Amino acid sequence: WDGRRFEAPIRALAAGDTSQTTRDIIQHKLLGGLWDTPEFGSGLIPRDYLGKPTPSRGIANAYEEISVEHVSGGTSRLAMRSYDQGRRIFQGVELDVVWLDEEVPQDVYEEALVRTMTTQGIVFMTFTPLQGLTPLVVDFLETRSEQEPV
Repeated sequence: WDGRRFEAPIRALAAGDTSQTTRDIIQHKLLGGLWDTPEFGSGLIPRDYLGKPTPSRGIANAYEEISVEHVSGGTSRLAMRSYDQGRRIFQGVELDVVWLDEEVPQDVYEEALVRTMTTQGIVFMTFTPLQGLTPLVVDFLETRSEQEPV
């Protein structure tokens, strides 16, 4: 798979199972450290492309939204969410990219798919099926022949 390139700024969402794991895993991987520290921008997104993140309400050192400079000159937006906020927190926005880290509840996964339908967006998940053959895992196994090769 050669990947996917977006010619214009995008709206993206990254989510984990809790707000704390979203902060500790996803946010850390992407940003490296906190705003106004030397570690900020040492993650997957280089410092030169990052704007000042919007702090999350209620979770110390977590960000709700991150702005990223797009090569076109515009600004992409990345929202940070968690499954424990429920399916409704994902509603109402069109998204180009959704990253779901750790196994996601079926209703949240389906909502993520809906969010990317009108944009021809992409949803990807990173998880080990520690809970066994859940309905989500079974669904992937049953439709494996219909999916693009990995």
